[in-house]
Amino acid sequence: MPRRHLHMTGAADPLRAALRDLRTTLTLPDTFPPDVLADADRAAGNPRLPVRDATDLPFFTIDPPTSLDLDQAMHLTHRSSGGYRVHYAIADVAAFVDPGGPVDTEAHRRVTTLYFPDERIPLHPPVLSEDAASLLPGRVRPAVLWTIDLDTHGATTATHVERALVRSRAKLDYEGVQRQIDDGTAEPSLALLADIGRLREEQEVARGGISLNVPEQEIVERDGRYGLAYRAPLPADGWNAQISLLTGIAAADLMLAYGTGVLRTLPSAPDGAVARLRRCAVALGIDWPHHVPYAQVIRSLDPHDPHHAAFLQECTTLLRGAGYTVFTGGNVPSPAIHAAVADEYAHCTAPLRRLVDRYAAEICLAAVAGSDVPAWVRDALDGLPKAMAEGTRRANTVERECVDLVEAALLKDRVGEVFDATVVDIEDHEPTAGTVHLTDPAVVAPVRGTTPLPLGEPLRVRLTQADPGTAKAEFAPA
Repeated sequence: MPRRHLHMTGAADPLRAALRDLRTTLTLPDTFPPDVLADADRAAGNPRLPVRDATDLPFFTIDPPTSLDLDQAMHLTHRSSGGYRVHYAIADVAAFVDPGGPVDTEAHRRVTTLYFPDERIPLHPPVLSEDAASLLPGRVRPAVLWTIDLDTHGATTATHVERALVRSRAKLDYEGVQRQIDDGTAEPSLALLADIGRLREEQEVARGGISLNVPEQEIVERDGRYGLAYRAPLPADGWNAQISLLTGIAAADLMLAYGTGVLRTLPSAPDGAVARLRRCAVALGIDWPHHVPYAQVIRSLDPHDPHHAAFLQECTTLLRGAGYTVFTGGNVPSPAIHAAVADEYAHCTAPLRRLVDRYAAEICLAAVAGSDVPAWVRDALDGLPKAMAEGTRRANTVERECVDLVEAALLKDRVGEVFDATVVDIEDHEPTAGTVHLTDPAVVAPVRGTTPLPLGEPLRVRLTQADPGTAKAEFAPA
């Protein structure tokens, strides 16, 4: 699900130094231990290869241009009987990792890849995640291959999953994909991404789900100062995400029928969180009539509009409380729904970057084969929710600290200046304190005054502090 994405372009050396210091302060994993690197080198040259050869299918990947840890590749076709067939290849990390071995043990310690504006801390050594296990173009790779048939409306009619050798033909990026689809130059398989993506979006609307296309915030240097702006997602971003969601829903269905699995769950947002978001909508000029569902409001927004982009950032607060639920012996938990997906759902499409996905894939493979879950999966299941919760907390801390640091760096030379802002929230028990959204730069920060704040109204605010690594940006009414 979406997070507050921060991306850095340009040199920005002082900010990079501050981010390096932050990684040290948070005592995050740094380099991989020698025994882990040695184990990864050995595994890279000796993977467990599947029998089926699916290298005849012309797969392609869609990722940011600089990405090398490519988890997913797809091939899309029409079915002769009508509808569509989705081939979705997921990197088979289990083909390289020995259960209980050094790489596996280190992955359980790290749990997830951590993202900073300037770099990332990977879950697996790069010799695996960016090379031997990655679905790089022109390379034959072991994969967990999903085959999902859809009817003419985009509803799933059949699902199969197996291990297979695959070879991606092309590494595409979102901008290039959007351009090819828009100008009609996309080859047939790629062109179907728009058709299937739109149908799956319609399916999402029908079941009451919502995908948050949260804009990325890009950090740039301007005249010796840092700037922060929104990059709105393209339609191709959403279509690509729909293929992953389709697979996650299919995985959950397989596991539920099998009686053993690990689901990604999310409770409905509490009334207080929705009430707060309604206040933010008023503040940012978002039209949200009381009879209109939250999901409908989200779909009406334009992420190119700075106020809409800011509201989409605030909408991620309704996704708090997500977790992982394990079940065995057919004892399915209730409720088992992911509120944003509006269906049962499982993480299974990003094993290079998320620990739990490797286990979900093994359960789905066992379900289709009618075999027992491998012992190494069964033995680890009960501990997965706690491990993933700890990893998620670590990722949330990284995200929060990065945002605070970037905003402080952005404003550190401007303490005392006055900015145009809008009060987007007020603390329930302290009406003199709240949150403001600046018009320029795109900053959301705390404000504290001596009189009640005017919720939803413009407010001139003065920057009172901003020191990266020491004091996050804070404002007072001017």
